[in-house]
Amino acid sequence: MNERVKTLIVDDHPLFASATKALLEQMEDIEVIGIVSSAAQCLQQVSLLQPGLVFLDYHLPDQHGTEVAAQIKNQFPDTHIVIFSGIELTDIYNKLIDIQVSGVLSKESSERTIKNMVNCILDNHTMMPLALYHQCQLNGTLASKAARLEEEEILMMNLLVKGATLDQIAARIHMSKRTVDNYLRKIYDKLDVRTRTEAIESFIKSSYYS
Repeated sequence: MNERVKTLIVDDHPLFASATKALLEQMEDIEVIGIVSSAAQCLQQVSLLQPGLVFLDYHLPDQHGTEVAAQIKNQFPDTHIVIFSGIELTDIYNKLIDIQVSGVLSKESSERTIKNMVNCILDNHTMMPLALYHQCQLNGTLASKAARLEEEEILMMNLLVKGATLDQIAARIHMSKRTVDNYLRKIYDKLDVRTRTEAIESFIKSSYYS
């Protein structure tokens, strides 16, 4: 019998984390060893328990999922990481590939899709949506694209440049403060920056700023 793969779930939404745990526990090759809700807890548990697979929420309260993934891979390069997100991450796939995550899944994925992803990873493969696969170059890498900001993201950054707070941005574009924060994290990844100040400086230098 093959040894079961120790799996850690990192998500600050209790209901979603519990549902993911229940789903993964249906798989005979998986042993869920815990659920944590922050980047700090994740890094602590990974160092302590050294799981073979980490289901990592892209949006964590204390750090970007990309930053957490990079730290895990730097310390434990053989650890498989699946990034879970409630928003589209196609624009930062190249960055996620550079970090060497094993897969990316939408939080709206079906149970079958999640199980298929896990099975692929256990066989040292991965999977992606067909639409994204069709954008791949013949050499197997995703076509290189400059970071592209969507209309709402450009509006958010223009408001940031003018000194608007998260609450003011949320009110302006009719979104929750948390959703705005999630989008800003994605923008930071697109611009390859870590802080609000760096994002503003990069945006002002870009062709989007007017």
